[in-house]
Amino acid sequence: MAMPSSLLWAVDIFGRVYTLSTVGQYWELCKDTQLEFKRVSAVKQCCWGLACDHQVYTYVFSGDVPIRYQEETYENQRWNPVGGFCEKLLPSDRWQWSDVSGLKHQQLDSFTLPSPHWEWESDWYVDENIGGEPTEKGGWTYAIDFPSTYTKDKKWNSCVRRRRWIRYRRYKSRDVWAKIVSHDDSDRLPDPFNDISIGGWEITDEPLGRLSVWAVSLQGRVWYRENVCHHNPEGSMWSLIPTPGEVVQISCGPYDLLWATLWEGQAIVREGIDRNNPQGISWSIVESPTCENGIMHVSVGVDVVWCVTKDRKVWFRRGVNSYNPCGTSWIEMVGEMMMVTVGLNNQVWAIGCDDRAIYFRQGVTPSELSGKTWKAIVSGRESDRSQTGSSTSLLSAGCFFTDDIQNQTNAIIQGDADTSSDTELPSVPMNLANTPPMGATANSPGSGTGSQTAEPRANLALDHLDSDQGEATVPSTNNEKANLEMHRSKPPNPSAELQWTNIDLKEAQKHPVLSVSTFAETSSLSSLGMFSAGAEEQYGADEHPLWAWVSGGGCLVDLHSPLKWFTVPSGLSSSVQSLSLSITPAQTAAWRKQIFQQLSERTKRELENFRHYEQAIEQSVWVKTGTLQWWRNWKPHKWMDVRVALEQFTGSDGMRDSILFIYYMYHEEKKYIHVFLNEVTIIVEVLNEAKHSFALYTPERTKQRWPICLAASTEQEMHDWLSLLNMSCCESRRLQGPPSHHAIWFWRQVGGHLRLIECNNRGIVWGVGYDHTAWVYTGGYGGGFIQGLASSADNIYTQSDVKCVYIYENQRWNPVTGYSSRGLPTDRYMWSDASGLQECTKVNTKPPSPQWSWVSDWYIDFNTSGGTDREGWQYAADFPASYHGHKTMKDFVRRRRWARKCKIVTNGPWLEVPPVTLWDISIIPSSDADDEEVVALWAISDKGDVLCRLGVTQQNPAGTSWLHVGTDQPFISISIGAFYQVWAIARDGSAFYRGSVSQKKPAGDCWYHIPSPQKQKLKQVSVGRTSVFVLDKNGNLWYRQGITPSYPQGSTWDHVSNNIRKMSVGPLDQVWVIADKVQGSHSLSCGTVCHRTGVQPMEPKGLSWDYGIGGGWEHVTVRGNATEASRVSMHDSSEENPAASKDLEDEVSEGKTEQSKTPLMVNESQESDRNAVNC
Repeated sequence: MAMPSSLLWAVDIFGRVYTLSTVGQYWELCKDTQLEFKRVSAVKQCCWGLACDHQVYTYVFSGDVPIRYQEETYENQRWNPVGGFCEKLLPSDRWQWSDVSGLKHQQLDSFTLPSPHWEWESDWYVDENIGGEPTEKGGWTYAIDFPSTYTKDKKWNSCVRRRRWIRYRRYKSRDVWAKIVSHDDSDRLPDPFNDISIGGWEITDEPLGRLSVWAVSLQGRVWYRENVCHHNPEGSMWSLIPTPGEVVQISCGPYDLLWATLWEGQAIVREGIDRNNPQGISWSIVESPTCENGIMHVSVGVDVVWCVTKDRKVWFRRGVNSYNPCGTSWIEMVGEMMMVTVGLNNQVWAIGCDDRAIYFRQGVTPSELSGKTWKAIVSGRESDRSQTGSSTSLLSAGCFFTDDIQNQTNAIIQGDADTSSDTELPSVPMNLANTPPMGATANSPGSGTGSQTAEPRANLALDHLDSDQGEATVPSTNNEKANLEMHRSKPPNPSAELQWTNIDLKEAQKHPVLSVSTFAETSSLSSLGMFSAGAEEQYGADEHPLWAWVSGGGCLVDLHSPLKWFTVPSGLSSSVQSLSLSITPAQTAAWRKQIFQQLSERTKRELENFRHYEQAIEQSVWVKTGTLQWWRNWKPHKWMDVRVALEQFTGSDGMRDSILFIYYMYHEEKKYIHVFLNEVTIIVEVLNEAKHSFALYTPERTKQRWPICLAASTEQEMHDWLSLLNMSCCESRRLQGPPSHHAIWFWRQVGGHLRLIECNNRGIVWGVGYDHTAWVYTGGYGGGFIQGLASSADNIYTQSDVKCVYIYENQRWNPVTGYSSRGLPTDRYMWSDASGLQECTKVNTKPPSPQWSWVSDWYIDFNTSGGTDREGWQYAADFPASYHGHKTMKDFVRRRRWARKCKIVTNGPWLEVPPVTLWDISIIPSSDADDEEVVALWAISDKGDVLCRLGVTQQNPAGTSWLHVGTDQPFISISIGAFYQVWAIARDGSAFYRGSVSQKKPAGDCWYHIPSPQKQKLKQVSVGRTSVFVLDKNGNLWYRQGITPSYPQGSTWDHVSNNIRKMSVGPLDQVWVIADKVQGSHSLSCGTVCHRTGVQPMEPKGLSWDYGIGGGWEHVTVRGNATEASRVSMHDSSEENPAASKDLEDEVSEGKTEQSKTPLMVNESQESDRNAVNC
């Protein structure tokens, strides 16, 4: 199975492993059913399990991106006066075949596969690349001696040479349970294992996908699995970790939290776990909550600890965090459980002590980590769907046509109405389709009509109770007792006797808990003794599973999305679901279009008889006023209070136009400026630390580099004005509905939050968030703060994004104390931003806006450019300077970067495309194919893998699956041209061209290494119809000369411009860029949208720049405009369609996607829109 967004794993009493998706409703049986498991421990990308043979297995999800590992070895040679370079080396030299250091002997035939779960992808071959530059044929690099700096050019004093040989192996055991093969010495082999737990992926991201795997043996010893990561999912060896006693069970959280339980009933906590020492340093002992009953089971999350004592009581640990992993005190929870497990965002699941059902802890939030109440998961098994046909059909008949069943249901509901309205009735931990009919024919299904009518009674009662419960709250003791007594005193009708459990925060009085054995005479599942340990038979179709273990370590429960785990699908709902699934969005859109056409025709017919009447009202005027602040345009420039009025006119033809008036005082004289909204080219938020401000651009003000800047007192007021002005501009320009397929994505804001956007002229638009999540455009418009008529009613979905906020800790060295926070008077702040000009401490640094919320604590960022030492410090001679990750004698200052993650939850016309996270994306810019023709789409994953999306069409813009394209190194940028020219940039700054890509051969055949511009590392590439432009890391823009159909790689690089941040080449070879250091009205403007003018077939580089709106923009794309410009003046022909993402906080793209129609698509009502996009 492909990895879904999130899975809950569980093991039943027969050792079968099931998974339950957060978006699903049924338990799905895991593959390899012949294996029986005792316990499993899961994370998002894999699951580790302990089978009944005490062996450890791992289950790695299949995916479109393979798991590959690169083996490498170096062939070394020395020059000999007789025979030239040969294999004969000096006695003091390195081995002829060695690793990169030369200290380890590595012959080609010495490499073997680490386990049967790997396979070789290819044979050994020579790497003909050095530092981003291609070498000569043969791959040799030359130096004076070993070791030294190697170059690709052979010189007169080159006495040694070497070349690198590469071979890839691929992990093949995916979507199956793969046994962990131990290569340890026989005397150090671990004992048979008794428990296993995985986590720790948040400790460090080096190497990629690193995991901490902990295990407990039958003799009570703790073992740690070394080197488990994405490229080595099995790890390498087991290491023994000394403990103060014999351990029974262990639990590892996603960060640095690790707890274990001892035979004596105490808990031990591992301290000192960090990125440099993931095994930790020492143990601390935590006593049991009670002296009489020790701890039996413990589970940890991000900063929470839950445990179960030997009397089955559930406890929550207070005060747990990274600085105090032991916590402070225990709180008892209501309920008796076999075990508990904690999920990704501290959500909690448990297995009931008596009924063996799985419970979910409701109400767990960041502010209330202990939650509110337990609720049973009643999802059925996937295999039960085919077995419930007759019962569901009878159920639907009985529910809606049998009087006595309906009356019985009413009686139960009336009885419950006496309880408090805010009391949640504990759910019955049984599935509607899987529960045996209580009190009748549990052992002989189908023995008469009595059993057939009793089942719908119980089922319907369950369904009504569950649907009436509402949000979980803390029930009072008296209400719960009354509730229990009321149900006990009811007549012993089998269908009315439901199983109740009252589980919640512990209060003064202890609550009675009813177990399944209370109803032993009415239930066939009264005790576990009915099942022998070796029983192999399946559950009956009407029996719910009995669970032995559950793992929520890979399950992310979104608090904003409802779960389907607590309601059982009846026969009717199943049929309704199957019916709704058969209706495609395309059919719905076609029906809506047909109905709209019919209504329009009817309106025309109805109004035809009244055309000779005069209209009662010629026109109307609507005015909205308010007070804002305006950045005045005379010196000294400053904010001043103004009164703003938006006047909207409705003419006799029904068309609306608007004028924005800004009234201000100048030398005690009242004056005003006005803006016609049909001249506004863009309305956009502006970064301002102290103000909620936005800017209005017109063609004239764009030329002057001086937009109208207004500021509101609150963010909500600013969004109200933005939404109103956006809607008024659309009405003035006669713009309705979603953007056209040739949209500029430039004028009208669209909801959502993205880092980059890519589109083509077929209306296919993809985006990538700051958290690397891929999103596809749904065809809607609006969302976010744009609501009402300015937003489409459908195709708007919830969207989230996560980004990091960075601050820097700065220190200076002094001879007495060494490095300290006491700097010179001229130094930067000791806690600052990247520039050092603004003070930023952990306390006063806030999220980018009130829409964002923190989702992590501050942590040291070790991925800073230039490298860091073990503590995250970077060193330099002085502030500011070039920083490096190691200390030298000349380094008198140092800094380290702290990061904190924040999250925004908004909505917009975007749907997530799981599960691969992306870094870059490119869509073929233009195509004359029909709607069903496949559109080429290439991408780069956040790990650097090159991917080709299959099945992308205009009707299905999301495509179907990814096809992996092999590379020798990670890539960072990719682009596909109008004729399937695929160019890419590797992480080391080198350029590559993919040969033989076509519609019939979407992945091509091989990569061609293209030399980079002299001494430059490239970072971005964009390909148009025939042009190829690249951008290097120093901001230089280069054009590839000499590209012809017979020689698509081109010949040389020509320099075009500098100070470029991002660029986009369109299907007509248009060039749009985000430029830095553009001269504005009174200062340099960073992040300005600019357009290259004079681009002609004979002058593909263009002539000059037309400077547009700025600044603060982070991304632009012109890939959607394949419409030839009208042959008029150069001024008008600049209406080519860029797409831009506006920056909110220097680096935050607000995912703003704006549009204006292209010249060849305007109708008569759009003639006044000729200068809409005039940079």
